[in-house]
Amino acid sequence: MHRLLPLVVLALVAPAAAAPPRAPFTIAETGQGFDTIDAAVQSVRMGTATILIAAGIYHQCTVQAGGVITFKAVTPGSVTFEGTTCEGKAAFVLRGQGSTVDGIVFRGMRVADGNGAGIRTEIGDLTVRDAMFLDSQEGILGGHPSAQKIVIDHSTFAGLGQCEQSTDCAHAIYLANQGSVTITASRFERGTGGHYVKLRVPNVTITDNSFDDTRGSKTNYMIDLPEGATGLIARNTFVQGRAKENWTGFIVVGAEAKTYSSAGLRIAANDARLAPGETRSPAFVADYSRAPLAIGTNRLGAGVRGFETR
Repeated sequence: MHRLLPLVVLALVAPAAAAPPRAPFTIAETGQGFDTIDAAVQSVRMGTATILIAAGIYHQCTVQAGGVITFKAVTPGSVTFEGTTCEGKAAFVLRGQGSTVDGIVFRGMRVADGNGAGIRTEIGDLTVRDAMFLDSQEGILGGHPSAQKIVIDHSTFAGLGQCEQSTDCAHAIYLANQGSVTITASRFERGTGGHYVKLRVPNVTITDNSFDDTRGSKTNYMIDLPEGATGLIARNTFVQGRAKENWTGFIVVGAEAKTYSSAGLRIAANDARLAPGETRSPAFVADYSRAPLAIGTNRLGAGVRGFETR
């Protein structure tokens, strides 16, 4: 009779499967992940979606052809799109029904025609917040001949603009539409050519911004409204540097055309000064429109003339 030995069952415990890496681009509404920003954008088609972007430096670009899309950094400031453009235009080429760009950095955009931008807006309303545009030919460029509404808030524009690489200059912001542009609580500095803000729109709101031109090079105006505009320019601080291509005005109205009425354009509660060592005497407001502007009290430093009609 054989003795029965107890049956020993060895449980082999397989190691837990490693979680698949989180996709860098995720549709917030569905959880679907993508390896490229453009694949995520194309999946939206004509829908509405938020694309969450993981921290990283991306050498990618996208063209939004439809829908309403929010491009959102999971952690603001941790997402950088660097040096890659679509259609020879920008990292983000936007021609959907609407777009929001939140917490993203754009850096090193250059193209053959001299207008390499972080964002090229072509159709649809646009909101930009907590973004940075650095060391490129242009920051935000574009517009559409419609009542487009563009809002830029709490963003930084540095190392932007040029007048030497193309027939026309590039600027930190250059927008044109039949609607409005609002720029609030943003910082402009270290320009490398062109204007800091150039707007061909009928209605503007430019408030609570900082324009620091002390380290600018070959720059022109702080704010250029070449075809006129109404609205409000208030509570901004301006420091004009010494290395300018055109030093004659901080804010210039109607220098190219009188397309839009400038009657009632209010400019008040701003602070404008010259950088140490600057001896030239620019006008704070230079007006070509001959319209009755509403210029309130502004704090002007030594050497800054308040108003000039041209």
